[in-house]
This record gives sequence, C-alpha cells and structure tokens, in this order.
Amino acid sequence: MIILGIDPGSRVTGYGVVEVRRGKAVYVASGCIRTTHAAVPQRLGEIYDGIATLIGEHAPDAVAIEQVFMARNASSALKLGQARGAALAAVVNVGLPVAEYAARRVKQAVTGVGGATKQQVQHMVCRLLNLSASPSADAADALAIAICHINTQRGLMVR
Repeated sequence: MIILGIDPGSRVTGYGVVEVRRGKAVYVASGCIRTTHAAVPQRLGEIYDGIATLIGEHAPDAVAIEQVFMARNASSALKLGQARGAALAAVVNVGLPVAEYAARRVKQAVTGVGGATKQQVQHMVCRLLNLSASPSADAADALAIAICHINTQRGLMVR
C-alpha cells in the first residue's frame, strides 16, 4: 500500500510518499511544491498540478492530508484552506480515498507528544523511516501525516 501525505500551504506544500512493505513504513519520496506566482489563483493551479503529477508518478492507494487549524490570522487561515482545497480537488478528481488528520494527532502519532516541535517531528520521521538526512520541515510534516495514516489504519485493522 502506498500513501501520499500532504502538508498544504499556499506558498509551500509538502509531500511525502510512504509504502507499507511487510507491515513496515518505507520511505519512497518527499519534497515540496513551491509556488512561483504572486496571484493566488495561479498558485492554487500550481498546487493542483503538482499533486496531480505526484499521483501520476507514485500511484498512491490513499492520501492523507492535514486538517485546517484555526490560525490567529484569518487571512492566513483562508489561504491555507484554499491550498488545501486545491490539493483535495486533485486527489478527489482521480477518485482516491482521503483521510484527514489534525496536526496534534499527527505529532502524537510520530513523536508521542501532541505539542511536538517541527524539529522533533523531523527527527522522528528520520528515525521511523531510517533516513540518513533530514527532509525539509514541510516534507517531514507530510511524511509524518502519511505515517499517522498508516498507524491509524493498522489500529483499525486490529480492532
């Protein structure tokens, strides 16, 4: 099973691809979709196209994405919601199942602490996936979202 994790952002959207092999999470790919346009509609198009390309390259079985959190700045929350919507549209357009996870739940799943720092998430993603180098913070968050989904699905199968 291949999972595409997405950490949406209006300027930088992190992605992480993890495969389950013999019950273990194995790193496949990660990185960031960095938008280049100043105008929001074009940035949303870049996010959509980037996610669509990743789906074509990696053929995931499911997608896990971070839920919108309530930001202090309403404008930031709106932009994040729009970026998330562009990513979700690309996923739903090809009929993939989507799971959504709160940031605290993702952090809890990979570090054991819901209030973990970005550095702690990066460190644990490296340990859990046996990576020799630390991915960027956005890519590490996306990998953590994929790991959270795998652990959640595993827990559901046990019950």
